[in-house]
Amino acid sequence: MSERIKADDTKGYIRRRRVFGLFSLAVILALSVGIAYFVYHVLLRHIDSPEEFKAYIESFGWKGRFVYLGLQCLQVIVALIPGEIIEVGAGYAFGPIEGTLLCMAGVAIASSIVFALTKRWGVRLAELFITREKINELRFINSERKLKRMTFILFFIPGTPKDLFTYFFGLTRIRLHEFLSISIIARIPSVISSTIGGHIIGSKNYLSAAVLFAVTGMVSLAGMTAYSRFANRKREQHDSDKTQK
Repeated sequence: MSERIKADDTKGYIRRRRVFGLFSLAVILALSVGIAYFVYHVLLRHIDSPEEFKAYIESFGWKGRFVYLGLQCLQVIVALIPGEIIEVGAGYAFGPIEGTLLCMAGVAIASSIVFALTKRWGVRLAELFITREKINELRFINSERKLKRMTFILFFIPGTPKDLFTYFFGLTRIRLHEFLSISIIARIPSVISSTIGGHIIGSKNYLSAAVLFAVTGMVSLAGMTAYSRFANRKREQHDSDKTQK
């Protein structure tokens, strides 16, 4: 009798956990949709031109930096909003040095939040942004020998979905301080190129800006192609190793 009661209690506990988990995920999804709407609403209203975006940020006075920092954090958390738009805006509004520092600060804060949430909620949270198929495709990364090296490569290659990768790496064995130090260092070249581009636009040197963005676009395209081939090769190798075992 006591064993039956204990089993019923266990089932009830599991059921409550599932209900709470589903409710929490629903809240997170609703917040993500709301955040996405807010960010797009702000950006669509104030980024018709770089001048308007800069004026919008400057309208907050010294608080403008915190407004921008919030936008950068939201962009990383939502993960579906192109980060380059925010980074170019930082370069235009604050210059390449301060703009880069603000971008990296926002990335560090938001990445910590995403990483912690994914560690807590696991694949159920990650699947709100990444399909189960894509998660399974990236399983080859999750080995002690490859993990840190692959973290750097994926965040360094231009054109890869870095913010979506943050959700995936929260599912791996890498620790937060390791992930932050590696991924942030790897992101720096991409962020610097965007903030410099924004600064050049602010200087009204549109030809140089066009050349920079064209080169960045070609490098990103090459990076996406290289990543796709690299990931496919590694995944096939990983599957082959599993079959042999």
